[in-house]
Amino acid sequence: MLMLTPPSYNNWHGIETTEVFRLLEVDPRTGLSEEEVKRRREKFGLNQLTPRRRRSELVKFLLQFHAPLLYILLAATVVTALLGEWVDASVIFGVVLVNAIIGYLQESKAERAIEALARSVVTPATVRRDGRKTQVPSVELVPGDIVLLQSGDKAPADLRLFHVRDLQVDESMLTGESVPVQKHANRVELETILADRKNQAFAGTLATYGQAEGVVWGTGDATEMGRVATLIHEAVDLSTPLTRKIAQFSKLLMIIILALAALAFGIGVWHQRPIAEVFMSAVALAVGAIPEGLPAAVTITLAIGVTRMARRRAIIRKLPAVETLGSTTVICSDKTGTLTENQMTVREVYAGGETFEFTGGGYDPAGEVRRSGAALTAAPGELPPALRQCLLAGLLCNDSQLVIAEGRHQAQGDPTEVALIVAGRKAGLTFEDVLATLPRVDVIPFESQHQYMATLHHDESRQARIIYKKGAVERLLERCDTALDAVGQEVPLDRDAVRQAAERMASQGLRVLALARRHAPLEQGRIDHEHVRGGLTFLGLQGMIDPPRAEAITAVAHCRRAGIAVKMITGDHVLTASAIAEQLGLSDGPIVAVTGHDLKDCDDAKLADLAEKASVFARVSPEEKLRLVRALQSRGHVVAMTGDGVNDAPALKQADIGVAMGLAGTEVAKGAADMILTDDNFASIEAAVEEGRGVFDNLTKFILWTLPTNIGEGAVLLTAILLGTALPAQPVQLLWVNMTTALCLGLMLVFERNEADLMTRLPRDPRAPILTFPLFMRTGLVTLVILIGAFGLFYWEQQDPLTTLKQAQTVVVNTIVMVEIFYLLNCRSLTHSMFHVGVFSNLWIWLGIATMLALQMLFTYAPFMNRLFHSEPLPLITWLHIIGVGAVAYVVVGFEKWVRFGRGGLDQVDESAVLNR
Repeated sequence: MLMLTPPSYNNWHGIETTEVFRLLEVDPRTGLSEEEVKRRREKFGLNQLTPRRRRSELVKFLLQFHAPLLYILLAATVVTALLGEWVDASVIFGVVLVNAIIGYLQESKAERAIEALARSVVTPATVRRDGRKTQVPSVELVPGDIVLLQSGDKAPADLRLFHVRDLQVDESMLTGESVPVQKHANRVELETILADRKNQAFAGTLATYGQAEGVVWGTGDATEMGRVATLIHEAVDLSTPLTRKIAQFSKLLMIIILALAALAFGIGVWHQRPIAEVFMSAVALAVGAIPEGLPAAVTITLAIGVTRMARRRAIIRKLPAVETLGSTTVICSDKTGTLTENQMTVREVYAGGETFEFTGGGYDPAGEVRRSGAALTAAPGELPPALRQCLLAGLLCNDSQLVIAEGRHQAQGDPTEVALIVAGRKAGLTFEDVLATLPRVDVIPFESQHQYMATLHHDESRQARIIYKKGAVERLLERCDTALDAVGQEVPLDRDAVRQAAERMASQGLRVLALARRHAPLEQGRIDHEHVRGGLTFLGLQGMIDPPRAEAITAVAHCRRAGIAVKMITGDHVLTASAIAEQLGLSDGPIVAVTGHDLKDCDDAKLADLAEKASVFARVSPEEKLRLVRALQSRGHVVAMTGDGVNDAPALKQADIGVAMGLAGTEVAKGAADMILTDDNFASIEAAVEEGRGVFDNLTKFILWTLPTNIGEGAVLLTAILLGTALPAQPVQLLWVNMTTALCLGLMLVFERNEADLMTRLPRDPRAPILTFPLFMRTGLVTLVILIGAFGLFYWEQQDPLTTLKQAQTVVVNTIVMVEIFYLLNCRSLTHSMFHVGVFSNLWIWLGIATMLALQMLFTYAPFMNRLFHSEPLPLITWLHIIGVGAVAYVVVGFEKWVRFGRGGLDQVDESAVLNR
């Protein structure tokens, strides 16, 4: 029996391989026997992730109805049905049903991250069992299995490596490391973080070069990938700012409506009216106060936002995510492939005592070489001798290729080596031409214990042989005696000068390689390590980095101008990350960077402080990313998290909105995200933020427009009940007003263009209600206009003995509609006048007004409508009174804006400050 099981012991990197074999009870020369494999599979199960239990489709659909506002509408359906108004009841229930169906369809692609993870680690595995090499499905692996890895293989489980030959593994999906990791078999310290455990290979990561043998210590849920799956499962699906505020608003509205209805019922009983009549009055008040069009407006507004974002290359998986971006206060972004090109690029070359700059980015050879700020225009043969030799060494001591695939330059092999090829191309040197004149004779492949590669070449022109060598700076410097100076002469090597140049490059986040050469006898046909142990001539340093996207720099600036902090969370080295952060402009002052090691001992309070202050979080694990997101949320931030790897998935799910990369992103990341960028461009986030803000802006305008209508209707009815007069409007008439105006008038606001200053406002305070105090006061003002205007005309009409009750009620309905029409024009901007945003900038507004007026003519004069809604035709003079009340509403609200913001202030006011104070 195994002494320790993988779930209880994950420190395999910190012990010697002999101890690993003892604990796992396996002989690496023969592997496990088939009988032992069966026994261990019974104990540990299959090497696959445990599927999580999910809600049934029916439950997910029914949960779409779980919202206070929908409870109100369902109650309205019952009320109108009890009144015998089956058509109206069907219309209201239809709104509820359509809203639920759309929400279900948008969220039916709910969490697929666990399944995606399972797919990502199922792969054939080459193992040694009973002393024989064989292939088995990865799901059949057990702890103790001996696995053989080679270039192109995915690690089928978590392995402790014990025999390594030049193995490089791409772990970017798990750790965020931008370049393949060189592996070895030596023990590392127990405290070593995940990204630096170079004696392990983790399930799902890809071997890009070399070979290795390893022993399985973790399978299924016990792997690092399994821990990520657990984190995804444990991450909470948070409600968005919109859903939270709509829920709060709906609860408040429900309480107000029920209280008003109860008050109306009590007053009626106090007036000793018949119970049936009192009940009808209370129902009428409740029906009038319910905003039947709000769910439809929310759904349609968000759907329009989805369509707009799709045009701007952002695919929304969940409707509320549209407005969440608009409320975002912090964007936590992965570095590799999101903010950067994910293509190593040589930026500087130090040769002959000079520093040369290389422009351009990625694997595209377009770019130039600069010396002291001026471009070098020399032909390849006329380049500064030391620079030319340094670039030649990078081209020849190289096993990778730069290829063109799908119309763009791509790496085939090690990204670092491809960067050397691109640097040579920028100076006019091509790999093919150079190799033709200096064909390779022999090679010493790169090995982790030596930290260098060397190649032997035959110089056709000089009938000589030459050795080129590249590797770590310290390893090469101790083997060099001379260096090339500016004119190509060999001079004594100044090691201190080279070290200072290398340190300067490293401080800029550059990965630095040293290059050297030595001449060899013509008859030499092979090279060994002793041939490059000393006597070398130092040629130069090449410093490279995965550069930031140019458009990402602009997008970060726009986000910061909009009051949104951008923080980089990466698995890369802290110096590299800090250098990229500085180029991106993540902070006005010095970049504050912390590492995963710094975060380990932080309690929640200290972590929240660090999360606020720092711009860069480097070498962090999936758990630490998750903690950082939670820490920011604990400070009241609305957090957007971008990423593309498996290591990003838990934080993507925990964030208020997760943004995955569509091209380079793993299926796990896409499954955990709320939004997917189809072009993997951070700049698209800026567009999504703008659209999100526009959506919230338009939703606020709709709510601000609809609320006075419903409150005004309730106030008119309550006043009549208090005075003991007849009802100014019947329930079916109020349903007509609420439904038609919401569709024809209110919904036209969702087509309003984004206002010019939208991206210069600060983010909305996440804790602020939908209607802040200034907007609430405006709601009360318009409600007062409706109450005085509608009830005043109702009373006026009743004074005329020739006017029937139905005519007076028709006047009230038309007055409410007319106030809504004029008030709609005021709601096109929360702070500016209609003339500021453009009278005809939204033609849908005018189409909606024309449609509403036509419907009101039918309501007033069509005989069949008179029968359905108990209305009667009105004389022309009455329309003048109705239009006058509507015009008063427009003037009153315009004056309120003028008083609140001051003369001329409509164009200069900071709207975000107004809405949040």
